[in-house]
Amino acid sequence: EEDLRGYLDWITQAEDIEPEGEDQGNNQDGKNKNDRETESADRLEGDEGEIQESWFRRKKKDFDRVNRRMRRACRKAVKSQAFYWLIIILVFLNTGVLATEHYGQPNWLDDFQEATNMFFIALFTLEMLLKMYSLGFQGYFVSLFNRFDCFVVIGSISEMILTRTHWMPPLGVSVLRCVRLLRVFKVTKYWRSLSNLVASLLNSIQSIASLLLLLFLFIVIFALLGMQVFGGKFNFEKAVEDKPRQNFDSFWQSLLTVFQILTGEDWNAVMYDGIQAYHGVGGFGILACIYFIILFICGNYILLNVFLAIAVDNLADAESLTAIEKEADEEAEKQAEMDQMGEGGENTSQLEGEEHMDDDQRDYDGNIDEENEEMSVKDEDTRSHTKVCLEVGDSEDYYEEQNDNQVVTGEPGESKNGEDNQRKRSALPRRVSDTSQKTEKKPLPEGSSFFVFSHTNRFRVFCHWFCNHSHFGNVILVCIMVSSALLAAEDPIHQDSQRNQILNYCDYFFTSVFTIEICLKMISYGFVIHDGAFCRSAFNLLDLLVVCVSLVSIYWKSGAISVVKILRVLRVLRPLRAINRAKGLKHVVQCVIVAVKTIGNIVLVTCLLQFMFAVIGVQLFKGKFYKCNDGSKMSKEECRGHFLTFADGDINKPSIEKREWERNRFHFDDVAEAMLTLFTVSTFEGWPGLLYVSIDSNAENRGPIHNFRPIVAAYYIIYIIIIAFFMVNIFVGFVIVTFQNEGEQEYKNCELDKNQRNCIEFALKAKPVRRYIPKHRFQYKVWWFVTSQPFEYTIFVLIMINTITLAMKFNEQPEFYTKTLDILNIVFSVVFAAEFIFKVAAFRFKNYFGDPWNVFDFIIVLGSFIDIVYDRLNPGSSLISVNFFRLFRVMRLVKLLSRGEGIRTLLWTFIKSFQALPYVALLIIMLFFIYAVIGMQVFGRIRLGSSAEESHIHRNNHFHTFPQAVLVLFRSATGEAWQEIMLDCSHRPNIVLCDEETGEGDNKEGCGSDIAFPYFISFYVLCSFLIINLFVAVIMDNFDYLTRDWSILGPHHLDEFIRLWSEYDPDAKGRIKHLDVVTLLRKISPPLGFGKLCPHRVACKRLVSMNMPLNSDGTVLFNATLFAVVRTSLHIKTEGNIDDANEELRAVIKKIWKRTSPKLLDQVVPPPGVDDEVTVGKFYATFLIQDYFRRFKKRKEQELKDGDKESHNTVTLQAGLRTLHDAGPELKRAISGNLEELIDDNPEPMHRRNHSLFG
Repeated sequence: EEDLRGYLDWITQAEDIEPEGEDQGNNQDGKNKNDRETESADRLEGDEGEIQESWFRRKKKDFDRVNRRMRRACRKAVKSQAFYWLIIILVFLNTGVLATEHYGQPNWLDDFQEATNMFFIALFTLEMLLKMYSLGFQGYFVSLFNRFDCFVVIGSISEMILTRTHWMPPLGVSVLRCVRLLRVFKVTKYWRSLSNLVASLLNSIQSIASLLLLLFLFIVIFALLGMQVFGGKFNFEKAVEDKPRQNFDSFWQSLLTVFQILTGEDWNAVMYDGIQAYHGVGGFGILACIYFIILFICGNYILLNVFLAIAVDNLADAESLTAIEKEADEEAEKQAEMDQMGEGGENTSQLEGEEHMDDDQRDYDGNIDEENEEMSVKDEDTRSHTKVCLEVGDSEDYYEEQNDNQVVTGEPGESKNGEDNQRKRSALPRRVSDTSQKTEKKPLPEGSSFFVFSHTNRFRVFCHWFCNHSHFGNVILVCIMVSSALLAAEDPIHQDSQRNQILNYCDYFFTSVFTIEICLKMISYGFVIHDGAFCRSAFNLLDLLVVCVSLVSIYWKSGAISVVKILRVLRVLRPLRAINRAKGLKHVVQCVIVAVKTIGNIVLVTCLLQFMFAVIGVQLFKGKFYKCNDGSKMSKEECRGHFLTFADGDINKPSIEKREWERNRFHFDDVAEAMLTLFTVSTFEGWPGLLYVSIDSNAENRGPIHNFRPIVAAYYIIYIIIIAFFMVNIFVGFVIVTFQNEGEQEYKNCELDKNQRNCIEFALKAKPVRRYIPKHRFQYKVWWFVTSQPFEYTIFVLIMINTITLAMKFNEQPEFYTKTLDILNIVFSVVFAAEFIFKVAAFRFKNYFGDPWNVFDFIIVLGSFIDIVYDRLNPGSSLISVNFFRLFRVMRLVKLLSRGEGIRTLLWTFIKSFQALPYVALLIIMLFFIYAVIGMQVFGRIRLGSSAEESHIHRNNHFHTFPQAVLVLFRSATGEAWQEIMLDCSHRPNIVLCDEETGEGDNKEGCGSDIAFPYFISFYVLCSFLIINLFVAVIMDNFDYLTRDWSILGPHHLDEFIRLWSEYDPDAKGRIKHLDVVTLLRKISPPLGFGKLCPHRVACKRLVSMNMPLNSDGTVLFNATLFAVVRTSLHIKTEGNIDDANEELRAVIKKIWKRTSPKLLDQVVPPPGVDDEVTVGKFYATFLIQDYFRRFKKRKEQELKDGDKESHNTVTLQAGLRTLHDAGPELKRAISGNLEELIDDNPEPMHRRNHSLFG
C-alpha cells in the first residue's frame, strides 16, 4: 500500500508538471494549424472532412487542458490547510446541531435541525464529489477514511430519503460523521500513538473477528442448551406478568439472557430462578446451578478477558512502533545536526514540499503512516528515558547514588541532577515499594527572593536550613495527618455542635502552621521568577492552593454562601500534601500521571464513541421512557385520578393510589442524560432493566407495551461489545502497558537487565538456613518419625477429613448425627494434640515455636480443647467455635505442594505481588479518604429512607459518619448499584430531603446536590478503571515469570537452592565440601541445577566455568556457589578475559549495591591478581585433563592392539572421548584424578534426606 501511495504521489506530481509543457505544445500546434489553414485556402472540397475532424480534436484538447487545470486547482484547494480546517469546523457545527436534539423541543428547533441536516449533507456530498474529481476514484478510495466518508454520505442521503418518504424512522446514520473529528488529532501530539494503535488494531482484525465469532458461537450454544434445560420452566409465579423477563422461552430471549449472564449483571438472580424452576435447593434444582456457574466462569472470566489480552498485545505493538519511530526521529535529528547547512536547507525544503501532499492519501489512511507534517509538531511530553541504573539496589543509598557522577549506564558520560531524576523518573510500583524515604536537600537558588532577600541573606539562609531540617519535614507530615484525620471527625448534621467548634479551633492552628511553612519556603526558594522557585513545582502549587483555600474559608464563615462551602470542601485536598513528602508515594502518583497523559487519545476516542451512541439513543428513545403507575393507562392525558391496587393480589386488601405519569430514572431525553445512561450501561450496572424498558418502549408520550420493539436490544449489545468489552479493555490495557513500559525504562541503558539484577541481589543477600537435627538417640528417632513423608501425608489426610466433617453440619440435624460429629471432633483434637507432643519432643520448644506454622498449629490445638471444655460446661452457648479455624490448617497443604516447580513459582509470584503493593494501597486509601470526607461535607445532611426501596440512602448506606461514607464508597467501587446511590444524592426537590436534625427538614429544595454526578462518576473511573488496575499491572509484571521461557533462570528458582543446601549444611555454617556440590546441583532441576540426567563430565565442565574459590579444607562458600550458578546461567560478564570481566562486574556491584561488604564481594567475584589461588574451576580442570589424556591413551592402545591400520592418525580430543558414561553411570571423584571407578549415583547420608517441611 505504501508503494501504491508513493506511485500515486509521483503520478500527481507528474500531472502537475505535464500541462505546462503541453500548453506550449498546444500553442505551437495552434500556430502551425493557422498557417496551414491560410496556406490551404484553395484546397479541394474533399479535404473539408479532415479540417472538420481537426476542429473537434482541438476542442477536445482545449477541454482536457481546462479539465486538468481545474483538477489541479481543486487538488490544491483540497490539500490546503484552509480546506482542512473548514471541514473540521463544519463537522464541529454538525456535531453541535446533533447535540441539541432533545425531548419536548420546540417546532422551530425541529425545522432548524432538519434544514441544517440537509445543508450539511449537501456540503459533505459536495466535498466528496470534489475529492473524487480532483483525486480520481482510485486516489480517493485508497484511503480508509475516505471510504468511511463515502459510506457516511451515502448512508445519510439514503436515511434522509427513507425518512422523508416515511418508510422508516430516523436511525441517526449521520452521527457517524462525528468520527471525522478524529482528524483533529492530526495537529496534536496524540496523532502518532493513535495512528499506530489503529494500525496495530487493523493488523489484528483477524484475531478480533475470530474472537467475536467465538463469542457468538459460545452464546448460541449456551442459549440453545438453556432452551432445552429451562425452556418454559420459569412459570413458577402465579401471574403471567410476574414471570421473570430473563428466561429461556425463545431463542431470542435465551440469547439476551445468556448475554446478560456473560456481563455478570444480576446473573445470580437468573441462577436462583433456574434453581427454583427445578423445585429449589432441596431437590434436583441444586444441579441447575452447574449450568450458570460454567457459563459465568467460561464466559466472564475466560472469554471476555481475551479482549483484554488482545488489547494489551495490540497496545504493546503500537507502543513498540511509536518507540521505533521516535528513535528514528531522534536519529534523523542527530544526523541533520551533523550535516552541513546546505544539506540541512535541502532537507527542510523537501519536508515543506511533502507537507502539501494530499491529506486524503496520507492523513486519512486506515493504516495511517507517520506524516511528515508531524515533524513540525513537537511532542511536549517527550522525556529522556535514560534512566540511572541505581533504582533497585540498596534502597538506603538511592538518593546518594543519584548525585554520583560515575553512573553505570550504556553511556558513561551521562549524569543527571538528583532532583531532575526524581521528577522525571517514573518507576513501576514494585520498584517504588523498595525506594527510600530519605529526602535530598534542595540547594538554595541563586536569585533573590521577593527582590529583598539575597542569596547570602542570613535570614534566608536560616529559613533554608530550617525548611530542610528532617524534624521540620516530619512535624509538617504529622500536622498534615492529624489535620486530615480531624476533617473526618466533623459532624455534618449538627454543624454548630461543640465538637465542630473544637475542630474549627484546631483547623485555625493547623492552617497557621501550614501558612508559616509556605512563607518560610517562599522566602527560602523565591516565589516564581527564577529556576528552583517555590511555584515552579506542581506539588508546591498544590500546597499553596490548599493553604489559600483554608485561609479564605476561615474568614468567610457564612454557611449559606455556596462558594465558601466548596472552599471548605477543598480542604480535603490537604492529605495530598503528604505526596510531596513520602517519596515512594510520590513516585506512584507520578506513574499515574504518566499513565493519564498517555491514555488521553483513548479517553477522547471513547468519549466520542459515547457521544455518537448517545445521539443515536436520543433519536431512538427520546420521550419513550414514560409510563403511568396504573398499567392500564397509556398516555399522560389518561393517567389522572386514582386507581385501586390489591396487596399481594388479595381482593380483600384494597388500597387507593393516585395515578402518576412517571419517567424512568435513567433515560434518553437529551444527549447529556443519554451519555450518563450509557456510562452506567458500560459499567454493567442495571443495564438489563434499561434493556427491557427500551424493548417495551412504544412511542413518544405513550406508555410501554410488552416486548414491543425487541430489535432495539441490538443497540445495547453493539454498544456493550464496542465500549465495555473493547474500548474499556483498551483503556485498562493502556494503563497496564504504560506501567510496564515505565518500569522497563529503569533498565534501558543498564549493563544488567531486570532479571539479572534481581538474581544477583538475591544471591548477595541470601543466607543459609539452619536445620535442626537432634543428637540424642531416642530424640533422633522421634525427629525421624515426625519429619518423614508418611507422617506428613497422614496428618494432611486427617486435616482434609476433619475439614469434610466440619462441612457436614446442617440445620435441624438429628441428635445422634450431632453426637457423632462431636465425637469425631474430640478424636481429631486428640490426634492433633498428639502431633503437637511428638513434635515438641523432637524439636524442643525453642525450635518448634521458631516455625510460624507450628505456632499456628499450637494455637489451633489449644483453642480446640478450650472450645470442647466450654461446650461441655455451657451447652448451647453461642461462642464462636474455634474448630472453624482448623480449616486454615489446610493451608499447610500449600507448603507441601510448594515442592512442585509450577506451584512454587506461583506462590513466589503471589508473595512478590503482595510485597509490591504498599504504596498502591496507600494511594487507594488516600483516594477513599478524600472522597469520603467530600461525601460527608456535601451529602452528609440527606435524610435517610425507611428502606432500600424508598431510597438507596438509608441506615446502612449513608454519609452521616466517616466509616459509613467509606463503606458507601467501597460498595460504589465494586459497582454495586452505584448509579442509584448517585441519583439519590443528586438535587431532586421534594424527593431528596434534608435530615430533620439539621433544622432544614421542611426545606422543599432538599439537601441533594448535582455535585453527585461528577463525584460518583470520577470516583468510579478513578477506582475501577485506573487505581484498581495498578494492582493488575503489578501482578502482570510479576507473573511474567510464569509465562516466560522456563529455561531462563529467575529469582523464583533460587529458594530451592537454599532449601537443599541445608541438607548438606544443617548448622548453616555457609560452607560444604566441594565433592557435595555436584550432587547438590544434580538434585536441582534446570535452569538452576544440572538435573539428575546430567552426565558427570558435563557437570564437571559446568563447575570449571563456575570457578568458585576453594578453601584449604576443600569446602566452598554458600554465597560464592549461589552467585556462580547465577552468573554462569545468565551469562553475566562471562566473555573475554576473566580478570577484566571480574573487574567490570565488581564495579557494577559496588555501584548498585553499595552496602555489599568487601569480604562478600571478594568471595563472589575474586579480585584480579590472585593467580595462585586454588579454585573449583582449576581443581576440576585437572580432573578433566587427566581423564581426557587417559581416554585418549587408552583408545590409541586399543587401536594398536586391534591392528587397525586404517584408523585416523590424528583424533581430536573431544571426538575421542564422547561421554564419561561409557565407563559406568558415575565416575568416582578422587584426588588421584582417576575418574573411571564407579560410585553411587546419589550418595546421601541419612540425615540429609529430603523429608522435612520445617528445615
